[in-house]
Amino acid sequence: MDVYHPSKSAVDNSKNGMQLLQNLMIPTLTVNDALGSISASGQSVQVRINGRESSIEQVRALLPETIKRVEWIDNPGLRYGGANYVLNFVVTNPTVGGSLMVQAKPALNCGWGYYQANAKFNTGRSQWEVGGYFKLTEGIKAHRDYTETFTWPDGDELTRTETPLGGKLNNSQGAGWLSYNYIKPDTTVFYVQLIANRNFSDLNRYNGLLSLSNGDKDILLSDESGRVGTTPRFSAYLEQHFAHRQTLVVDFSASLYSGHSYSNYLERFEDASDYLTNVSTYIKDRNQAYGLEADYIKQWQASKLTAGASYTANRNRSLYENLDGEIFHQRQDKVYFFAEYFQRVNKVTITGGLGAQYTSFKFQETDQGNESWNLRPQATVTYSLNQNHNFRLAFTSWQSAPSLAETNIAPQQLDGFQWRIGNSNLKTSSSYMLTFRYGHNLFNQRVSGSFGARAFTSPDAITPYLYWENDRLITSYENSKGLQNLSFWLAEQIQIIPDWLMFSGTIQYKAERMKGNTYTLYNHTWSGDAALMFMYKGFQLVFQYVRAQRDLWGEKISWGEDINVIAADYNWKNWQFEAGMLIPFGKYDQGSKSLSQWNRNEQHMRLDMRMPYISISYNLQWGRQKRGASKLINADANVDYSTTGGR
Repeated sequence: MDVYHPSKSAVDNSKNGMQLLQNLMIPTLTVNDALGSISASGQSVQVRINGRESSIEQVRALLPETIKRVEWIDNPGLRYGGANYVLNFVVTNPTVGGSLMVQAKPALNCGWGYYQANAKFNTGRSQWEVGGYFKLTEGIKAHRDYTETFTWPDGDELTRTETPLGGKLNNSQGAGWLSYNYIKPDTTVFYVQLIANRNFSDLNRYNGLLSLSNGDKDILLSDESGRVGTTPRFSAYLEQHFAHRQTLVVDFSASLYSGHSYSNYLERFEDASDYLTNVSTYIKDRNQAYGLEADYIKQWQASKLTAGASYTANRNRSLYENLDGEIFHQRQDKVYFFAEYFQRVNKVTITGGLGAQYTSFKFQETDQGNESWNLRPQATVTYSLNQNHNFRLAFTSWQSAPSLAETNIAPQQLDGFQWRIGNSNLKTSSSYMLTFRYGHNLFNQRVSGSFGARAFTSPDAITPYLYWENDRLITSYENSKGLQNLSFWLAEQIQIIPDWLMFSGTIQYKAERMKGNTYTLYNHTWSGDAALMFMYKGFQLVFQYVRAQRDLWGEKISWGEDINVIAADYNWKNWQFEAGMLIPFGKYDQGSKSLSQWNRNEQHMRLDMRMPYISISYNLQWGRQKRGASKLINADANVDYSTTGGR
């Protein structure tokens, strides 16, 4: 791992853990405090606090003064369950007995903002925590640039060009939590949490005018989809230390999801009131997930053995109101065993391990499903020439089980002739990755970062594909013939003027090939991010730019948010005042490009994201406080939900 110790200036210019992480400017890591996101090379990052898997909201609830170091793990071991990257905050014992953190961040020109409050109280070896957040995204102006060309098996073609007529985006959500932990140092840790997440309003709506290449009359369309639901979650954790540096850790979690997904697609001529196409989907979900994990850890002077087992169960019930109330039940079970051994010999460290995963899913109504056993080998060798130069060669593997949406055989109509039908015969897919990385600190640690190359293959990746069935164009899913890619990256942090002016950036090139059962496609792409930060006597100015990675998956190239942000803040005693703007330059872009022989299309999602905003944060600390529970493992109990519609 790479270890970062926060400087005094980084701590002084932060009012929560998220802001401190942004101020560290870790190479390859993209941190956007305004949008509340953490990613690396376009991939998700698993966030942990003292080894316990956590959320971004919990990171925001950390006091910067309590963060001793931040561990950046770009080659996670088997215990992390196939995570791409792991970011672990190591928090020391605070010297205060309680804290209150409050933040409000509203936009000045639209319904967007973020609000959070968190309080901690301590009695002896016990600590209570209560908190909540609300993220407002309501009525954001949106439109899409969209063009598609359909090709029928007989060679006929039709191009539809969509002229945007407006739309909107809603994505308001929130959560409240209550937790308790008991800590007897070096002996026992007990942690229990109850949290309830609520998706208040999740809506994408686009209006447009379709022009057809065959000369038919223009068509007005309305395309919307969304989801509303509540997910309560309970977790309990016990860590017990024994003699001879042995530890037993047990974690249990359970979550429920109650909500609905919907989509509506409407087409009509401009001068008509009757609809040419009227497609509505409404799915009610009542889903459950349970997870149990137990790990044994034995440490010696220069080595460590970790072995564990976990079980995850998903029970999904979906009611389709648009199919006369038809109900589908799906059950998914996953069992995972692993053992991993670490050994240090002088300047070389070696880690090797093997995992075995059993996956099963089944539809009750049709008695269809699948089950499989898969092995997960992993090995890493690191050579540290000295504290300024190190080399690493790593091999990792993991499995991806089919999701509810990919296996659900209930037909879903998307528009006048496009449908989506899942495939209950899908098998769990495997992925393998070989990474070489050179890490360095140069010029008295004024320049630090890494250069590397990564080769990836997923020989049976689960991907969507399109085919014609009579007059219907159907999207389904298959175990493909594989995705392979090769990528190179350079990530650097440069202290231009130490503690005053810093730069951090990543640039990456990727070449990839995707083979389905009926196609072979290629993709070459550049991506990256850059951040420049100026700090002086409590004042801070930050500029950030992100070009999202363009990823080939199935017959489609997709990309996330191309964004830029500028923000200035000032710290005064327990207060922080910030003013900033999202997308001050250029325009927001998120989209996809279909390369299918049957439907070639390109879509750009445009949001009115040029948002000036202000932020006010307040931290109050008092008394004497225990540290938060240090959780070494986290049982997986992520509840699933249905998806609907959407071209």
